[in-house]
Amino acid sequence: MTPKPQAVLPLLDADLVEICEAVVDERLHEVDVRWKDGACICVVMASAGYPGAYEKGKVITGIEEAEGEEGVIVFHAGTAMKDGRLVTSGGRVLGVTAIGRDFAEAAERVYKAVSKIHFDGAHYRRDIRPKSVV
Repeated sequence: MTPKPQAVLPLLDADLVEICEAVVDERLHEVDVRWKDGACICVVMASAGYPGAYEKGKVITGIEEAEGEEGVIVFHAGTAMKDGRLVTSGGRVLGVTAIGRDFAEAAERVYKAVSKIHFDGAHYRRDIRPKSVV
């Protein structure tokens, strides 16, 4: 999944299936599409070398700790189970997403969560935040 919906859908305060069915049936005007107040940020954790060549099979740890943080959801993209362990299997490995009252709080939460997740060669953008947040 592209990371864009991961930064939008957590704020949806309506039934996504109902919305999709209404679109198919051309009756979206009948659906009450609501959004939660707040802000949401998604940081993609990628494999070393992405978007070029990258290695697979790196053990991933810390997801449970990251998801224990308030407002945090971790979306799997390039992951697999191997010998009972979660490992990397793609370039975009995880989409770490956090909801906050505003972008500053969402950024603080998402980067706190990202710091708890580890795999060899992990890299991610560190500049996804409001300009006023250092």
